[in-house]
Amino acid sequence: MKILYAVQATGNGHISRAMELMPYLEQYGTVDVFLSGSNSNLQPKLPVKYRSKGVSLFYGNTGGLDYLRMLKEFSLKRIWKEANELPVERYDIVLNDFECITSLACRLKKKASVGFGHQASFRSNLTPRSDKKDFAGEWVLKQYATATAYVGLHFSSYDDFIVSPVIKREVLEATPVNNGHVTVYLSHYSDEVVVPALQQVKDIRFEVFSKKVKEPKRLQNVTLLPISNEGFTQSMIRSAGIITGAGFETPAEALYLGKKLLALPIRGQYEQLCNAAALKPFNVEVVDKIGNDFSSRVTNWLSAQTVQPLVLSHSTYEIVQLAVEKARLLKTNPDEQTLLTEEDMLALF
Repeated sequence: MKILYAVQATGNGHISRAMELMPYLEQYGTVDVFLSGSNSNLQPKLPVKYRSKGVSLFYGNTGGLDYLRMLKEFSLKRIWKEANELPVERYDIVLNDFECITSLACRLKKKASVGFGHQASFRSNLTPRSDKKDFAGEWVLKQYATATAYVGLHFSSYDDFIVSPVIKREVLEATPVNNGHVTVYLSHYSDEVVVPALQQVKDIRFEVFSKKVKEPKRLQNVTLLPISNEGFTQSMIRSAGIITGAGFETPAEALYLGKKLLALPIRGQYEQLCNAAALKPFNVEVVDKIGNDFSSRVTNWLSAQTVQPLVLSHSTYEIVQLAVEKARLLKTNPDEQTLLTEEDMLALF
């Protein structure tokens, strides 16, 4: 069986999950990966056959999105061309982790696909949402990468097609310890913003994973470390707590380890605001931004009650099995897989 696995490379979470799933997925046949996006910091240990700039999110230095750069990188002509050229029709199964070019290619060629991953969970209205309504954000979550069927991942099984997060084997098999430091990964803030704020919390050591450094660099109670999947995982396992964005993979792993978690959602990114809402029942501290009161918020957070640990309802093997079996059962439905014109494509963006 030939499998096409489309992976969104905006950030590191999708790639990290794909690397964990790959050994299980390869038990079903030959897997080719379409990697789409241009701002991940991880080296993908994946069988990448197709690659694209995709439609990427870029971040500024103070917690928000860099809309100007996103606009400069966007090319409707390129996306349309790549979708036409992507040979989805050659594959028995197409799994799509929130990747718009593959979604478009499947619609153009009437190829059934399974939308797989965290964003797929937002197909359900039962999935937690932010109190602040964002119609554009809601539209993106539901229409950016449509599929024929879905397998969603989330902190809880809010609907019948939503299953547990995929947790890395190193985390699943780890024995958590507390070495007293706090692990920090805030890709949407610059080091120049993060480091001074953490230096004000003088009694705590911080291990900050930075896109800029190539070797460890100590600045008082803050140690900057190069981004590394293994290095970050080990730091997290040994930490007293974790400060990160309100993404999905890292918060899920932190909760599984029973670690204190402080989340700073990326401003303007609706999905992270929704994730923040879903994290609150787990006793997660959510902070809007790094402001003048950030050091006191961190201090209070570390002395507060522990999180509610995440309980997995499905193993990684079971999750892959569910996605593959759902894809096997799919048959092309002309009423659902309608052909798109270029005008339709333009309307999507």
